[in-house]
Amino acid sequence: MNFDSIACPGYRMNRRAFVGGAAAGLFLGMNVRSLIARSGEDHKANAEHVILFWNGGGMSHIDTFDPKPGRDTQGEFDPIKTSVPGIVISEIFPMLAKQMKHVALIRSIAGQNGDHGRATYQLQTSYAQSANLQHPGIGSAVVSERATLGDLPAYVTVGGLAPKAGYLGQKCEAYFVGRPGEKDPYLAFPSGIGEVRGNKRLDILKKINEKQSGTLPSDETSGAQTALTDAVKLMRSPALEAFEVRKEKPEVLERYGDSEFGRSALLARRLVEKGVRFVQVNRGGFDVHSNAFPAMRDHGDVMDPALAALIEDLAQSGLLKKTMIVMLSEFGRTPKINMTKGRDHHPTVFSCLFAGGGVKGGQVIGSSDADGVAPKDRPVKVSHLHASICHALGIDPNKEVMTPLQRPMKLVDNGRPVDELFA
Repeated sequence: MNFDSIACPGYRMNRRAFVGGAAAGLFLGMNVRSLIARSGEDHKANAEHVILFWNGGGMSHIDTFDPKPGRDTQGEFDPIKTSVPGIVISEIFPMLAKQMKHVALIRSIAGQNGDHGRATYQLQTSYAQSANLQHPGIGSAVVSERATLGDLPAYVTVGGLAPKAGYLGQKCEAYFVGRPGEKDPYLAFPSGIGEVRGNKRLDILKKINEKQSGTLPSDETSGAQTALTDAVKLMRSPALEAFEVRKEKPEVLERYGDSEFGRSALLARRLVEKGVRFVQVNRGGFDVHSNAFPAMRDHGDVMDPALAALIEDLAQSGLLKKTMIVMLSEFGRTPKINMTKGRDHHPTVFSCLFAGGGVKGGQVIGSSDADGVAPKDRPVKVSHLHASICHALGIDPNKEVMTPLQRPMKLVDNGRPVDELFA
């Protein structure tokens, strides 16, 4: 299905600009390392890794995690039972339903923005968009506070760009993977250039950069050298094999699903197994202003096996205890079904999923009202979601960092953890 055909123009422009900027942001394909771990912990960390699934376009809460059976707003999907008595989700997730003992749903997120760009910014940074300040995304905040594990980048984004690191700097930018399983052409010497010749060229480039360091701004030269150094280190590391998802056994690939999303979820598992701190998997197509139900059924066919297999595999290996899985979107969709059988933007209340990393599974936190229009109880602010991620990793969400202009900024915009999430 061509999801652009059912999306509003604002979303199409936003998503294309978001993905299209990937090439311009690369230097030898490498933009990421984490800063040395700093102070700010106020408790022991339960999680060491985060996998964030970003569903761009505004995922319908009623058609996924917050069904409204018997109401006019319910739409075409029936609720189904899960492995936890009393918890139901949409019929488009039959395999995920079996993993509900590991999952916590929040059904009472109280959003503020109905615009794709502003909502995306806030959901990914915790801050309202500003004209004169780039706030870092949650992935950058995490890797700024946690030491790098191994040779792989601390922060990897798959299938789309993650938010910029802003005032946290070059070391906290994400390493971009366009499509799972594809080799990064920037992590190998060009065709016809052997290793010896390539290494000589790198030595020459290093000397040129050192000569230019006295004439260019220090942040530019240090950032470029950081990207170059880390790219070369990654290019020469055996850990790079983690990106080669097609080397998995055929039965494993089949379990995750023969789709880009399935391979992205599998890649995310392989990366955290190799020590990557934060993986963001990006997928669009949720801006369903028309023909919402065929589109959402297609989404379920792709997402359901991948999410279920990921949770099951991490649980069986024991890594789920240390890996927090989060699924977010910028807002929900209107409970009222419009004239073209679609749902429009609805930031007033929507849902998200948490699993692993110290999360107490098998529960629902908060609720929306009978028709899914507004929070009924336990409203949760967007910044509370970010604070919860930080809490799981032993990071103080209220820690202040200094911008280049010496302005103190908190890692999270006045958020506090959702205590019920954690056992």
